[in-house]
Amino acid sequence: MGDESKSMEGEVNDNIYFSKAAVTDAEVNLEHHNPPSETHLYRKRWIMVLLFSSYSLCNSYQWIQYGIINNIFMRFYGVDSFAIDWMSMIYMLTYIPLIFPVSWLLDKKGLRVIALVATALNCAGTWIKVASARPDLFPVTILGQFMCSVAQVFILGMPSRIASVWFGSNEVSTACSIGVFGNQLGIAIGFLVPPILVPNVDDLDKLASHIRVMFYITAGVATFLFVLVVIVFQERPEIPPTHAQAAARQISPESYSYTASILRLLRNKAFILLVITYGLNVGCFYAVSTLLNRMIIEHYPGEEVNAGRIGLTIVIAGMVGSLICGIWLDRSKTYKQTTLAVYLMSLVGMVIYAFTLNLGHLWVVFITAGTLGFFMTGYLPLGFEFAVELTYPESEGTSSGLLNCSAQVFGIIFTICQGKIMDSFNTLAGNLFLCAFLLIGTFITAFIKSDLRRQLANQQALAASHLETSPAQAFEAKL
Repeated sequence: MGDESKSMEGEVNDNIYFSKAAVTDAEVNLEHHNPPSETHLYRKRWIMVLLFSSYSLCNSYQWIQYGIINNIFMRFYGVDSFAIDWMSMIYMLTYIPLIFPVSWLLDKKGLRVIALVATALNCAGTWIKVASARPDLFPVTILGQFMCSVAQVFILGMPSRIASVWFGSNEVSTACSIGVFGNQLGIAIGFLVPPILVPNVDDLDKLASHIRVMFYITAGVATFLFVLVVIVFQERPEIPPTHAQAAARQISPESYSYTASILRLLRNKAFILLVITYGLNVGCFYAVSTLLNRMIIEHYPGEEVNAGRIGLTIVIAGMVGSLICGIWLDRSKTYKQTTLAVYLMSLVGMVIYAFTLNLGHLWVVFITAGTLGFFMTGYLPLGFEFAVELTYPESEGTSSGLLNCSAQVFGIIFTICQGKIMDSFNTLAGNLFLCAFLLIGTFITAFIKSDLRRQLANQQALAASHLETSPAQAFEAKL
């Protein structure tokens, strides 16, 4: 479908879950159709997703900026490693109780309000951290990180929603990948930049100056993005981009119940299995990212900068994996098969990384970490898009929110448990702990039913549109 395409479509029933039987009935039943709806793709859809990716980048960068120089912040603030670990885990902890009210707000107020709140909170958090660059102000830096963690709740569930609201049916997976791409790129920068901006110097005054510069740069970028969102970001296109989105707009806000939507999702067995497997996979990624500095320093002392570069390698490889998977899904629509294959390769990558970390060769770690990142981080948009397919016509923000909530819960559990295992035994034992849960997740993924409801909805509307113009030809083609 081109950038300036228009098409006519039949009505999609708003109040049912689509099934193969429903599609068949709609193809031959023309008597109850509403007037056809117009669809249109706007070029500015790319501006919307890129702007979202930019402020998502700014927020996710801050998630890991403490953990990747864990030993430096420990010395600067005079706290233990577990306290610095919580600077990352606070992102996970805050998400769990807030995702449900934020998902409700997204459904009631829309994308623009959520984007404004996210960028405002992120901007406020960065300026609070600017004021915390003193050894006696650790509580202030916690407050700033807390504000940024709240902003994250307004960000993580939006990629699939933006993709559905703005993009055509053959672009949604690619658009979702671009949305996730920003989050991944932010994490990559969070691995790379802090070790460069904040070297491990002995003089606390010089160290404070380096930390302050890092915080000022972040605050400047966050402020610029907030102003840009206020000026540029739009709620939705005037004309919907797809048949399914046109049908979704016909649902009146009064008839929508957020509680009922949650209950329907909880009764969706395929989706619940995906929630569990997504949480296991992404939770492992969170644990590896948070504890990466400790893993590398244990085997390669004094290599803080290379620890950051290894983290960068993980995420950059994952970004490539995300884009490849998104493009592949748009062309093949093989959601179940692709998800299972990527999950299995995440397990293989984790096993290889675990057994090669202590070989004494950093170049080996770069290769194995990159392989792990390609599949483990590349899994993120797959989970989002598979969830939307399994749960259509439910809100994308709600399904994405539940996926991310699962990831945060498992992320906290895995980070704490792996950290304790590493303290009591060694790094290998901690990584094998994660491998065990990835193995469980791979088996569960194999049992997820591939019920692609959004694809069936678009097929139903397209079939109805064809029947609208030439019923006899469509019926003969069907036979």
